[in-house]
Amino acid sequence: MAIHVIEEANRCLQCKVPRCQQGCPIHTNVPQMIRLFKESQVEEAAQMLFENNPLSVVCSLVCDHASQCEGHCVRGLKGEPVHISSIENYISDSALERVQIPKKADNGMKAAVIGAGPAGITISMILASRGYKVTLFESRDKIGGIMRYGIPEFRLPHSILDRIALKMKELGILYRPNFSIGGNVTLTDLFKDGYKSIFIGTGAWRPRRMMIPGETFGNVHYGINYLNNPDSVNLGRSTAIFGAGNSAMDVARTAVRKGCRDVTVYVRRNKVAANEDEYELAKIDGVKFAFNKIAIEVKDEGPVICDTKVTEDGKVEILRETAQLVPTDSVVIAVSQVPRHRIVDNNKDLKLNERGNLAVDEEGETTMSGVFASGDVVTGAKTVVHAVEDAKKIADEMDHYMQGLDQ
Repeated sequence: MAIHVIEEANRCLQCKVPRCQQGCPIHTNVPQMIRLFKESQVEEAAQMLFENNPLSVVCSLVCDHASQCEGHCVRGLKGEPVHISSIENYISDSALERVQIPKKADNGMKAAVIGAGPAGITISMILASRGYKVTLFESRDKIGGIMRYGIPEFRLPHSILDRIALKMKELGILYRPNFSIGGNVTLTDLFKDGYKSIFIGTGAWRPRRMMIPGETFGNVHYGINYLNNPDSVNLGRSTAIFGAGNSAMDVARTAVRKGCRDVTVYVRRNKVAANEDEYELAKIDGVKFAFNKIAIEVKDEGPVICDTKVTEDGKVEILRETAQLVPTDSVVIAVSQVPRHRIVDNNKDLKLNERGNLAVDEEGETTMSGVFASGDVVTGAKTVVHAVEDAKKIADEMDHYMQGLDQ
């Protein structure tokens, strides 16, 4: 691994106009990272990475590098791009415990963060480093959100998230696990207890349904629920997975690792929406793909599948005359997730937008004064790096809002 990383670092051209940095959603200074690495200043490189992105070690593993930093590398125009993700992972993983997080003096103000996913973790760390007393509320027992309960451990080891939790503790962030906001405790209760601002980053955990007959049968499972605890579900020897994104790839690759011998992903168009690398790795793992197919019903014996065609205006047309029962032991629906609305349902001042997500203005503030939101609860299911990108902006807005209260 180390030799490979050194070789890749030596291939970097140190471009004056770094396309790789422009391709990164949070504009990681890739040339500086590689320069510091080659000068044996790994700790300094890790410090720079962490200050720009508290989840650098996570993003180095799960980002869509092929379309972001590495996809913009000038080396890739005529050959293979520099494997930037390996270099970032080596630096951020090896030096995570040595990173020192600068922290301002306590400013006497409290902020509440609801949801310990990528957005909540990022905002907690930024606000804590600026002197706020942060309490992080999470409905599950451990931090990570979609990173822990929606990404397979073979892609993102949970031990990394546990190490990040220790960094958060170093910053003085208080953690309330197994605690849901929106039932017995409301946002108004938090304000009454003295929190000056609240962030909602509860993610998108409600599976999107296909709305077909048989979806409630016992042989049907939702992808996000399966990934939450794959050991609790027996998919049998064969499973049919419906979806085209990264979640569908994660389900398929996990199913293979759990002993399912016949795993087929059915895609309603002629290509997947997942990262190319994830698609290729799924094929290497033995996952089969059937394109231009969709289920119109689930029976006890398996799904009823039809061919599809894409019309000139880009819509998918179902060719129902091709309907055919495909016997399988189980069916997994992995066609995306949408936010749950427990908090919205119990706080009448919060509103949803036309897409059914939490409504926010340009500054990330919801329709309830002092309450901000970002991440999947606002945009629908997206990636970790995009959650970090938005969270950094929202942290600035929350800081500005709370400082304004003091004037």
